[in-house]
Order: sequence, then C-alpha cells, then structure tokens
Amino acid sequence: QKQSSCLVWSVRTFCLSCEAGKQMPKLSNKKLCADSECSHPILIARALQDYYPGDCRFIPIRQGQLVYVYAMLKDRGNLFWAGSVQNTYYGEQEARIGHFPSSVVEETHALMPATTEVKTTNWDFYCY
Repeated sequence: QKQSSCLVWSVRTFCLSCEAGKQMPKLSNKKLCADSECSHPILIARALQDYYPGDCRFIPIRQGQLVYVYAMLKDRGNLFWAGSVQNTYYGEQEARIGHFPSSVVEETHALMPATTEVKTTNWDFYCY
C-alpha cells in the first residue's frame, strides 16, 4: 500500500509541474451534485447562445447544443455550472467536463435532484 500511495503522489506531482497543465483559481469552495462523486448528471440543458470561454476551466458551447449538467457551483449565487457537451462539435475527441455560466443555458430535462453538497478541490479547476 505504501508503494501505491507514493506512485499516486508522484503522478500528481508530475502533472502539476508539466507544461500542458495549469492550476487555476477556484471558482467556488462547494458544489451541489446528485451524488458525492458528482458522477451522475443532474439535468440536461440547451444552450440559448454561443459561449466562448475565457480560460481552460470553461467549455465552449454553441447555441442549441445539449449540455449534461453534473454540478452547480454554490458560491457567487449559483452563477456557474459544470457539465459536458457531447456531439460532433468535439470531432474525434471525447467530451470533457468544464464550467460555463448558468445564464447561457435553459433546463430542458431534470434527471436527478442536486441535493448532495460536495467540497471542491484544486482538481476541479485544473487545466489540461
């Protein structure tokens, strides 16, 4: 066990020091999710307008796209949500979870209640 925990620590240390990644400031200290891992989508929303992110913590969204929302950041009046856009916009790449302003989408389908409060970590706002 001691060996595996050292390996995880070494990987994290390596990732934090690599050129491709960057630690960004936290947008919030808490988030609301459907479960403690924030692994189940809370709702599906449709983009009301295009959104072009200011930095790598955020995802680009095109008007009309469906967004799967996994978390609602709690601080700052619920201004930001975390979710994923999944369609041909990303081409061959897998969709990634990123943040976006809640004001650029409208809820279309509620899936699960966001009743679990989870503390955010630095990894929630890490840029790859």
